[in-house]
Formats: sequence, C-alpha cells, structure tokens
Amino acid sequence: MTSKKEVFPGDEVAVEEEYLASDGTFASNGIIYASQIGVLDLDDAECVARVTTPNPPNILKEGDTVYAIVGDIRNTMATADVVVKEGTERGLGGETYATIHVSKISPGYTDDVAKELRKGDYIRARVIGIKPSLQLTTKDEHLGVIRSLCGKCKTELVRKGKGQLYCPECERTMPRKLADDYGNVEI
Repeated sequence: MTSKKEVFPGDEVAVEEEYLASDGTFASNGIIYASQIGVLDLDDAECVARVTTPNPPNILKEGDTVYAIVGDIRNTMATADVVVKEGTERGLGGETYATIHVSKISPGYTDDVAKELRKGDYIRARVIGIKPSLQLTTKDEHLGVIRSLCGKCKTELVRKGKGQLYCPECERTMPRKLADDYGNVEI
C-alpha cells in the first residue's frame, strides 16, 4: 500500500523505525523529513519514504552530454562554464564550473591544452565526474569544439581538414579538438 500527500521542506514525514529515507528526504535523530516541496510517497512494500517534485531541478550526473564555453586554459587543464544539458531547455541547478584535464581532451596524446582548446570556444562534452568537482571529457568523436572565433579578429573560424580551423579574415590556421559536426551545430 502507498499513501500520498503534499509536503514542504522540513515537514516530518515518517520515523526511521518504519521507513528508510530516500529521494527528497533526509533523516535526523530517527525522524525522516522532507527536503523538497512535493508529494510524499510512503511505500510500504519497499519501506521507503520519498518526496517527488513535479518540477525537479536539472542536476548534472555522470554520462550527461553538456554544452559549455571554455573559460580559461592552464598547463594541464581547461576550465569551462556549462551552459546547458543536451536534450533539455531548462537551466541548470547546481555547479556549472567544470574542469577538463589534458588527458581527457583528445583520444591521442596531447601535452598542450592550448593546441586543443582555446578560451571562448563553444564545446560539447560529457560529464565524467561530479565529486569533488564537475569534470568533463571531449575525447569522443562527437565531442569537442563546435564553434570558435578567431582570437585576433573575432571572425568565426571554419573547418579546414581534420583538427584544423581557418580564419578567412586573418588567413591563419589553428589546431583544435573538433567535434565531428563542427560548424553544423546551432547554438
């Protein structure tokens, strides 16, 4: 049997002698409390208390594909601000500052992050870790830079061969870890 009622954060919903705290709840001193607004589900079959919200926050988890903007390049890593999770239009809840270690950028060996990514590049990446901080990878073929501007004149760069971008204004060529569909992604 399952009973349901609406609850608010901090509402006492059950005792630990009868139920285990699950999603949307927490336990303190033997009492289970709601941690979010939603509908309380006291599941007698599984002996769990959970609160489900009709509009859950968009929290990133391992395996999610995200779009981000490279914020900084350092010796062994790049930092990026995650803008959106693929397949959702809703804003992100939680941490959006992420790191990409040099070993997680390209499938081949690379010792220079600046040869693969540049500040301001738009990238598609996959979440590979959320604790202790958000960590991304661009190793797969479908992951990497999806849009980039020339660092000198801010003209949009065009693909020129595998792993190369070209500025039609400055006539410069630069290396990048490109997604397989670079230039064909609407942002």
